[in-house]
Amino acid sequence: MRPFPISVVAMGPGSQGEETPDYLPMPKGMETFSQPRLPDNVAPEVVNRAASLLGAYVDEAEKVGFAGGATLNLRDLDATMRDVINQSMGFGEVSAFTTAPQHWRVQETAFSGIWRVLQVADDGAMVVDRLETGDIPAALTETMLATATADLPPPDYPIGCMNAQALVEEIRMQAAAWKPGDAAHIINLTLLPVSDADLDTLYGWLGHREVSILSRGYGNCRITSTRLKNVWWVQYFNSMDALILNSIEVIGMPEVALAADEDFTDSVERLREYLDMMVEPV
Repeated sequence: MRPFPISVVAMGPGSQGEETPDYLPMPKGMETFSQPRLPDNVAPEVVNRAASLLGAYVDEAEKVGFAGGATLNLRDLDATMRDVINQSMGFGEVSAFTTAPQHWRVQETAFSGIWRVLQVADDGAMVVDRLETGDIPAALTETMLATATADLPPPDYPIGCMNAQALVEEIRMQAAAWKPGDAAHIINLTLLPVSDADLDTLYGWLGHREVSILSRGYGNCRITSTRLKNVWWVQYFNSMDALILNSIEVIGMPEVALAADEDFTDSVERLREYLDMMVEPV
């Protein structure tokens, strides 16, 4: 009889290596303030004119306050001046766009609470180009309200749904009851027992609509309006673009997208310091 090799495998307590937690990778990078670079190869007169224009705007913004919504029209400036202001204001963590009824493009500047707001016509022509202060530009909230409905009939529930019906009724009830000033009602789908059929039903019922916001801080947070007023998808992704938190928020605008009053106060101070650095001898 030919020998049959039997491998020796250690058994019993202590014979196996320790198991380590198999966690989903969390975000590792974090966006922090980076001062915009000073414009290069631009005549000192142009730089000084831009600094003077921005300085007057900062004075006005501080005067009317964070909620005042101070604006500065940039559309009629020449290309060189706009380029200097682009470089001077830099880019912050939050950006957004709308697809209907108008095409808005929003970018937070490097100075939190100060936003660059563009409106582009269907033919690509620039309709609006301005700086605007506030927690978030009004165009985004106005677009959500204009493209969503106050009530949404329940969907059909296919085979495989476990909790979709209960979630739909909760969302409809909370959306109908919510009013400005109320706290957000948050439904964390990641922590709930939901099936693929539940999620498909919710996605199909609510949809992903005309307002899309990306907040880049600790990982990425993608915020999307839905077919129902004041109801948003709020989804967090790690640095590998894996979904780590999937939630629905009933609120006028999710807090993660908003600039804070104290951040704006700090931004005004930092922008003044930066403008002082910009000024060059002629």
